[in-house]
Amino acid sequence: MNILIREFTASDIGEATAIWNDVVADGVAFPQLDLLDEETGTDFFMQQSFTGVAYNEEDNTIMGLYILHPNNVGRCGHICNASYAVKKDMRGYHIGETLVRHCMAKARELGFKILQFNAVVSTNSAALSLYQKLGFTKLGVIPGGFLMKDGHYEDIIPHYIVL
Repeated sequence: MNILIREFTASDIGEATAIWNDVVADGVAFPQLDLLDEETGTDFFMQQSFTGVAYNEEDNTIMGLYILHPNNVGRCGHICNASYAVKKDMRGYHIGETLVRHCMAKARELGFKILQFNAVVSTNSAALSLYQKLGFTKLGVIPGGFLMKDGHYEDIIPHYIVL
């Protein structure tokens, strides 16, 4: 399996929304509550500074995606934010790492200076391990910052890396 990343196109919408919606529906990592449909998904993915799609070069199957956009405006507009989603049955194959590394390079290419994650849930051990491996800095802990699907609150750990 050879995983490559390319820019999202409207023809990706079915697979991209399915992967994204799985993470939203799980209710343990993304802050969104609403699922995307073809129309809202196309708008959402196209409005980002960049949406990257990870696919298997052998059969063009989409394995994951990321969105990249400014974290703020004006004097803080050089800081970007991103979210990553990997197809459930493809987790553990380093697709997330491939997405993050591509995202960091793309962010630099787009002129961003810092990549910041606002809400890494403390129970998301795979993400925490990956961000540590890649050299991200933890900013501290926000107690009870994330409402889990089952109604309890988990801590969030913001991270950043200078690009």
